[in-house]
This record gives sequence, structure tokens and C-alpha cells, in this order.
Amino acid sequence: MLVLGLETSCDETGVALYDSQRGLLADALFSQIDLHRIYGGVVPELASRDHIKRMLPLIEQVLSEAQCQPSDIEGIAYTAGPGLVGALLVGASCAQALAFAWDIPSIGVHHMEGHLLAPMLEDNPPEFPFVALLVSGGHTQLVRVDGIGQYRLLGESIDDAAGEAFDKTAKLMGLRYPGGPEIARAAQQGVPGRFKLPRPMTDRPGLQFSFSGLKTATLTAWQKCVAGGDHSEQTRADLAYAFQDAVVATLTIKCQRALEQENLKTLVIAGGVSANQALRQSLEAMLAQRQGQVFYARPEFCTDNGAMIAYAGCQRLLAGQKEGQSINVRARWPMEELPPLVS
Repeated sequence: MLVLGLETSCDETGVALYDSQRGLLADALFSQIDLHRIYGGVVPELASRDHIKRMLPLIEQVLSEAQCQPSDIEGIAYTAGPGLVGALLVGASCAQALAFAWDIPSIGVHHMEGHLLAPMLEDNPPEFPFVALLVSGGHTQLVRVDGIGQYRLLGESIDDAAGEAFDKTAKLMGLRYPGGPEIARAAQQGVPGRFKLPRPMTDRPGLQFSFSGLKTATLTAWQKCVAGGDHSEQTRADLAYAFQDAVVATLTIKCQRALEQENLKTLVIAGGVSANQALRQSLEAMLAQRQGQVFYARPEFCTDNGAMIAYAGCQRLLAGQKEGQSINVRARWPMEELPPLVS
């Protein structure tokens, strides 16, 4: 089955063609980072308008790259949530209109299920069951995965997501949006040990996360440095290193607890923050000690993309699931509500 995937949940327009027999045929992405950077974060109205502008040219691009015709497409998958409602409506409207015009089935895909399944696009995909760390700008969750649609939430952030904490902390320190890459870049020049920041909620049992206190601790340290006349690039780099190290250590500790609790040795990390090299190295070292293995998508598929939506949608369409002609999107959507592929 050849499936067209459309991703418009936030500030990136992603389009891809995935074939159940031949794999990923083509994918294209337009990032709106430059559009939103001057505002210090995503402006929903601007995101929606830009998705409208980019969608059809990107569809034409992937069809050309894959050397396919619209008549070859057998199904359409689109992100139905969670995300920005206006942005989601652009993708859903486009998908449903094309599905109606081409007389093919469509399926709304859960954004985080797409991220979770993104490593399946690699040459060495993980096998079920596994523990998944979903870590992005809007979500930080630990999930036990026994199959597609078979999810059990183990723990999540009670306030800021990890990616959100990166963005906010970067802004507090005078770095640009998006904060994750900026802090990671600055941390490369940082001196370990100069600043000591807390590892939130690791001093008690459980798999919940909290990053707002870490953000406040970082701000306090930065303000003390500025008040003392020390706001050099080296100080900023040292503090960026300490912040990143605290986030990585916290995530690693929680992942280890989850693996031990579920008696599993396979970890999947997905979402934009999974591209962070310090996090990957820490989790790889932890899994090596447990004789386990960690899986993640290639860097371009860590952030939002159409390929993961096309893949996830293809699996559900092959199982006989499809949408009606109505347009339904959800700003919030617990992943445990998703039906399994086999009832």
C-alpha cells in the first residue's frame, strides 16, 4: 500500500510517501524556525498560514521525487493531534479533500505515535515490547509499548516538557530559539563542574518528571553571575553545560528505573530532544551496562516529519482502520486511547 503522510501539528510542514513493500520513497520538510524565531517561540496563527502555503508544493515535490502519480496513492495519513488546532486543521482538511477527490481511505494519526514508531523506518528497527521515552517540546513521557496501539503510560512531566525547558532556559540566558540546539552548541564549550544544578524528582521513587524547578535554578544561577558582572560567553557555556547535564542525567535515571520496573532491556527514544548527542551517549552507556540496546530515529526524523506519519498511518490502514469524511482534530489526545491493530 502506498500512503501519503501529512504532518502539520506545529511549526514544520512534513510530507512523505511510504510504501508497505518498498519502504520510504520520498519525504520533504519545510521548517518555520526562521519565521517564528523573531518572536521567541511558535506563533500559532503564522504556523497555520504557512502550512497552507507550503502543503501543495511539498506534495508535488515528493510525488516527483518518488516518480509517482496521484493515481498511485492508495491512502492518506495526517496528524490529527495533539498539537495546535489551527495547524492540525490545515493538514486534516487537505488530507480529507484529497481522499475524497481521489476516492481513497484516510486515517488520522496520533502525533506521538508517529514519533514512537519513527525508529521503525531504520534498517535495524526495535522489536516489541520495549520502553519508549517520548521527549519533545510538548511531551516528556515514559511508555511501555507491547505493540502498535498497545501503550501503557508509566510516567510523564507534571509541568514543563524537557524540550520546553530547553527553549525557556535558552531564552532566559539570552540564547536564540529553538533552545535545544542552542544550549547543546553552547554546552560543547562548557566547563564541567562549575555549576551544580538539581536532578528533579530523582531523590524519590517514581517515574514522573518535573523541569520547572531546574529552569528556575538555572535562572537564579545566571542572575547571580550577571549581578556580579560575569555574563561572558564562557559563563553562558558553563551554565548551558550544567543545564544539559542535569536534564540528561534526570532522563537517564528515569529510563533506567522504567526498564527495571518493566523487566525490559530495550529502550526507544523519540521526539525532537532525542537528537541531543549527550542524551544518546548517556542512554547508550546505561543500556550497555544492562546488556540492553537503545534505538532512535535518524536525526532528521527526530523532529516532526511526514515520514513517521505515513508509516504509522500505513500500519493502521493495512489493519483496516480508516476515517469517515468528517474532519476531527484534537489539541490534547492521550495515547492510551488509541485502539490496537488487532482487537
